[in-house]
Amino acid sequence: MEWDDLRVFLAIAREGTLGAAARKLGQTQPTMGRRLRALEEAVGQKLFQRTNDGFVMTDEGAAVLNHAERMEEEALAFERQLAGQEQVLDGLLRITSSDWFGAYVLTPVLADFAHAHPHVTIELLTDSRFLNLSRREADLAFRIKPFEEPDIVSRKLLSMPYGLYTRVGSAHPRAGDGTDAALLTMDTAFASMPDVAWLRRMLPHAHVVLRSNARVIQAQMCAQGVGVAVLPRPLGDSFAGLERIELGEDPPSRDTWVGYHRDLRRLARLRALLDMVLDRLAN
Repeated sequence: MEWDDLRVFLAIAREGTLGAAARKLGQTQPTMGRRLRALEEAVGQKLFQRTNDGFVMTDEGAAVLNHAERMEEEALAFERQLAGQEQVLDGLLRITSSDWFGAYVLTPVLADFAHAHPHVTIELLTDSRFLNLSRREADLAFRIKPFEEPDIVSRKLLSMPYGLYTRVGSAHPRAGDGTDAALLTMDTAFASMPDVAWLRRMLPHAHVVLRSNARVIQAQMCAQGVGVAVLPRPLGDSFAGLERIELGEDPPSRDTWVGYHRDLRRLARLRALLDMVLDRLAN
């Protein structure tokens, strides 16, 4: 006798028809019919009398109903107990990401997670370095390139759009020119990034006035009117005093990847946060 068959039996007893019971459980009528027949064969009795108005329970069905309801009550109590344990997750969870991604993308998710699981302590490490997950420098990492280390479970999280920004009210440079335009761009260690090459191609006559590996610093300098900068859209669109420049072609987007060590795949607090991140951010 299968518990799933008893769930079908309870749904039919309460709803009165196969169609209504199927909708209740999210199954098809043929599946419901097969499961009911399997249960009747297991107990060796007809549990319902089929009528034009629906299913009427037999005396044997009424006897099974009492046992099935008690089994259902125990199953629901077990589910509630597991849910209760999930609600009291605790411990430390270290997360690493770039500064702007942590501040403008992760922070809203982490705030909701903190409300849902107040006993979990989040340690957000914003660093341009790739922290070592095998040495537990971090538990969960967000990067702009795929993970290459062994034993890391990872997946692409999202494709991040970028835009070119300037201070509100400033003159906009023309595509293919850029004369007199000042650029705020990545430092030489990140000179191979796609948006750096895009900026040189779209504004070949512009000159660089600032290089920084921190996107937030570029945004702050841009808001001061120092120059134009390629910024991730979540940062640029929400930064006060900036407006986006249209040059007829957007800067290249960048993929963001999330990863963790495979030994932590059953860590409840990590799973809870990862599920929330994927629900809110994955595209």
